Amino acid sequence: METESEPYVRLSTLRQLHQVVADLNTARSLADTLQTVADGVVAGLNYELACVNLVRPDGDLVVAAFAGSSAAEALITGRVGSRASWDRRLSMGSEWGDLRFIPHTEGWVLMEDDVPQWHTDGPAPRFEDEWHPHDRLYAPMYASGSGRELLGVISVDRPRNGRHPGPWGQEALQMYASQSAIAISNARLRSNMQRALVRLEREQQALRASEESFRQAFEYAPSGMAIAEMGGDQHGRLLRTNDALCRLLGRPASVMRRYSFADLVHPEDIGTLLRTSAEGGRAELRLGRRDGTYVWVSLRNSVVADTADGPRFLLTHVEDIEERKRHELQLAHRASHDALTGLPNSAELRSRLSARLCERPAQAVGAAATAGYDGYGGGGGHAGGYDSARDGGYGSGHDAGHDTGHDAGHDSGYGSAAGYDSVPVYESGPGYDSAYESPYEHEHGFGFEPANGAGPYDHHVHIVAPSTGEVDDGTKGLAVLFCDLDGFKSINDRFGHHTGDAVLIEVARRLTTGVRDGDTVARLGGDEFVVLADGLGAADAADLAVRLRNAIIPPIRVDGRAVRVGASFGIGWAECGMTVEEVLNSADQRMYVEKRSRAKVQRRAG
Repeated sequence: METESEPYVRLSTLRQLHQVVADLNTARSLADTLQTVADGVVAGLNYELACVNLVRPDGDLVVAAFAGSSAAEALITGRVGSRASWDRRLSMGSEWGDLRFIPHTEGWVLMEDDVPQWHTDGPAPRFEDEWHPHDRLYAPMYASGSGRELLGVISVDRPRNGRHPGPWGQEALQMYASQSAIAISNARLRSNMQRALVRLEREQQALRASEESFRQAFEYAPSGMAIAEMGGDQHGRLLRTNDALCRLLGRPASVMRRYSFADLVHPEDIGTLLRTSAEGGRAELRLGRRDGTYVWVSLRNSVVADTADGPRFLLTHVEDIEERKRHELQLAHRASHDALTGLPNSAELRSRLSARLCERPAQAVGAAATAGYDGYGGGGGHAGGYDSARDGGYGSGHDAGHDTGHDAGHDSGYGSAAGYDSVPVYESGPGYDSAYESPYEHEHGFGFEPANGAGPYDHHVHIVAPSTGEVDDGTKGLAVLFCDLDGFKSINDRFGHHTGDAVLIEVARRLTTGVRDGDTVARLGGDEFVVLADGLGAADAADLAVRLRNAIIPPIRVDGRAVRVGASFGIGWAECGMTVEEVLNSADQRMYVEKRSRAKVQRRAG
């Protein structure tokens, strides 16, 4: 019989229990704790065999530690029993507090389940409380708290005294299972904390490495990089710039921090910059250098955060595209200009002329012929002829009122203080509220909003032709002067293409010198040139043709040889409702009429 009632037995068991519980607290890892639990049952609670079954995250139980038999340990350690089988075992048999005892008389029903187990041999029990080899005793381990979460189960076998544990032995095993649950929970917590610390340290190392990589990529990038504030009163202020951007703009980093890109961008590109100040924005614009020049750059923006919930910043990549832009401009210039003379070519001429014309006939324009262009050339008269064009306009004024317009435009070279922008627009019917609109606004599709009922061309500066009769009605228009050189073919045939090219280059220079800055001189092809001059009356255009012809006539020296060419001019007028080809053909026909009439006069004189 077990002598639990004897004080010295209880005291000895308590001391053993205290020692094994103390050993639980010395284990460092979860694996060490589990093995210490199994060893403590054998060392302190007088069982020959002990097994610790631990609940896995999926709910099943795995044999995590074994003590008392190396053969049994090798046989079942690591094997898994389903949660359903364990729940069945823990719900049957005798309840000794939290313990579960399944006697050998009931254990036969468990032989076919999947719980890992071992079998020992021994004689049949000789008395009632003698331990049978197929008896089973389980001590569940529950986590502290109201939920009583199952952490695992301690299985014991073969008590050393050969008897079923009495009340004191049952209480000791139950207390040991409770302390083991606490030790296992603490070991898991320590393990989780250690893993978290290791993960945090790795993340911090990765973050430091990432920050260092970003710093080096930022500082030593071959193209410009900048970090700017995003949002708030200081939105766009540069916080950090790399060496490449400082070298590109010729400004030190300490000075760059005083600016934003809005302070450095070319005034014409400020709208482009504002449309680009967002994540993923891209733009090509000009930034100012320290020496006052501008450089073409490509901006690419992205948003970065300092931390997960920290402030956001704008990271801008700045690439120097000056060479590409220069090349693009050169290609565009080559496509639109004559390679020999540098003048606008036929395609560019047609484009500029088309931008001034609309499909609506001039006759449909309200009081088009009455508004005039009095502010442009100082009036429709030509008392001074074209001689005054270089000072104040093509005409010197028809009366005292026109003289005022001439004087106001004397310094501008256009005959009007405001230049082209002051050209009045003709009213075009009901709902046209504005008295002025520039041709640029028509060409680029913006300007005043149309009133109700306004037509598609009501915001266009309609072009009308002045009267070519004897009476000058004061109307100013867009003159198209078609120029064909006389005698050029003989020079080309006699002296070669080199001399002919030199003559064309000089004629182009003389034509360009003879017109105002806002006029267009284009080479149509061969020895044909076209001049577009806006704001002229009929007499002004005739005076211009005479001046240009007189400018061409003087000898042209090529390789020490003097050659002469003449010029025939035909004056046409651009008018809304006409096509570009109709305008050019009209001027071309008048040029041939003028050429034939001059030839007849020369034959009669001869």
